[in-house]
Amino acid sequence: MQGKANVERHRDQDFEKIRQSLLRMGGLVERMISEAMAALVERDTSRAQAVIRTDADVDQLEKELDNACYAVLALQQPTAVDLRFLVAVMKISTDLERMGDSAVNVAQAVEILNQEPPLKPYIDLPRLAVITQEMVRDALDSFVRRDARAAFEVCRRDDEVDALYRQLFRELLTYMIEDPRTVARALHLLLIARNYERIADHATNIGEDVVFYVEGRDIRHLAPVDIAERQ
Repeated sequence: MQGKANVERHRDQDFEKIRQSLLRMGGLVERMISEAMAALVERDTSRAQAVIRTDADVDQLEKELDNACYAVLALQQPTAVDLRFLVAVMKISTDLERMGDSAVNVAQAVEILNQEPPLKPYIDLPRLAVITQEMVRDALDSFVRRDARAAFEVCRRDDEVDALYRQLFRELLTYMIEDPRTVARALHLLLIARNYERIADHATNIGEDVVFYVEGRDIRHLAPVDIAERQ
């Protein structure tokens, strides 16, 4: 019995280290999402460059998480919910790493835009960034709390982001049609909007992974109405 207790305690310690590393990675990515937009709004190129540098830390954490999960899989042979936890962590870390890449794309576009006069007041873009950052935070919180309903709510918010992205697309397209001199700046702003829309997609993926981890249900590729009917 003592041996079994030691094994379980060691497993719990390993899982807690993995959980904390994932949250640290998520915190870095959240900050990158926020700082990339602040760099645009405040025309602060140094902040954009800091976002780009942070990507190396995110990449390193992804590697460390993968190695930690592989070690547990190899040495402890977990089953049921423990196995789903490890699978979810590896998938979530991949989505976080891709979010970091998207934030870098935004920061690189900001470096270019900050050399030109602003095309327009930034209202909807910061709003888009705030929503995506909230989705990432809420998705990670749902993972920690093992809250499938909260994870599902994250997935539902993706429609809000998509609608805002389409609105920005139409607005910026109008700028380009009416004045060809705005094309380069408008395209960079479209790139920024597209990357935030992609970040929201990755947050949605995390929400889906949390539902799988907690309930063992695969809700990928299901419409929200279909998911609601199965709850």
